[in-house]
Amino acid sequence: MALQRRRFIQAAPAAAAALAVPAMPLRAQARPPVLPMLRPRRLEPGDTIALVNPSGPIYERAPYDIATENLLALGFKVREAPNLRARYGHFAGTDAQRAGDINAMFADPGVHGILAMTGGSGGGRMLPLVDYAAIRRNPKFLGGFSDLTALVNAVQVQTGLVTFHSPMAASEWNEFSVRHFRGTVMDAQPMLLANPQDKEDSLVPKGNRTRTLRGGRAQGPLVGGNLAVLSAMAGSAYWPRFDGAILFLEDINEYIYRVDRMLSTLKLAGALDRLAGVVLGAFTNCGPGDGNFGTLTLDEVFDDYFLRLGVPVYSGASFGHIRRKFTLPLGLPAEIDAEAGTLRLLQPAVV
Repeated sequence: MALQRRRFIQAAPAAAAALAVPAMPLRAQARPPVLPMLRPRRLEPGDTIALVNPSGPIYERAPYDIATENLLALGFKVREAPNLRARYGHFAGTDAQRAGDINAMFADPGVHGILAMTGGSGGGRMLPLVDYAAIRRNPKFLGGFSDLTALVNAVQVQTGLVTFHSPMAASEWNEFSVRHFRGTVMDAQPMLLANPQDKEDSLVPKGNRTRTLRGGRAQGPLVGGNLAVLSAMAGSAYWPRFDGAILFLEDINEYIYRVDRMLSTLKLAGALDRLAGVVLGAFTNCGPGDGNFGTLTLDEVFDDYFLRLGVPVYSGASFGHIRRKFTLPLGLPAEIDAEAGTLRLLQPAVV
């Protein structure tokens, strides 16, 4: 025992010295080089739109019929990707099936655009299986929102292709949503994105209101999407660059403390400190939750994270899990006017 104690005492200084050596910094995830912006060809009546399902399955038949009828009403032909109706647990097929549909539809010269059926979860799982080099060789319209945040950001980052935070095939295609989709994707207009101003039966508008958190104007490329999905991508090779960007965010069915935690992830990763502006869309059904009396409000959480940035910020923009939606081109330069509550595309998103 005495010999063991002497050996321990002799070893203790060396062990302490080893612990005192500063830890080597973690190696950052390799990021692809910044690629030149690549705009897809505009969609035209008669073009073929491929329906894909990169995230969750749909459990009924009617939404597929509705999605097809929506696209036909817009003047398109419709093609179902081979695994559109597949199911693997709570995913719309295996990772290989879902990524395979994306790759096949980009490679198919008879397909002119690709639109997601619906959101859900699981889009991030298949990102390493997507053939980004082939996408850059065959640039096309790619649209969707919610969990599609993973795919549209990954494609934009890895290829430079402008992708679209847009209604999905199974969304409600009302006049507002159709007008913004057509103007952005089909007519190649540098759209002014402003909320609808109808009062309905009220003296003043109650819905669709924007709120200026910090006034001013700024320009930069659009990045963003669903907050939960975007924050889950942090540190990956598919995460967008935020330098000089205008960040747009939305979410649904998240407790306020989770919204706070996800914004904290963006803050800790350094994303928020490099922005030119922020646009907050709908945070649908994001409340305190049962038993959370005393929580911060969403307004207070937004104030905490965004007021200190010193850039233009406004909330209430018409995108997210709501009926009437903008079509937002990721990677395209835009101008925010936080006092007016508008975004203006600085050039057409398609050619």
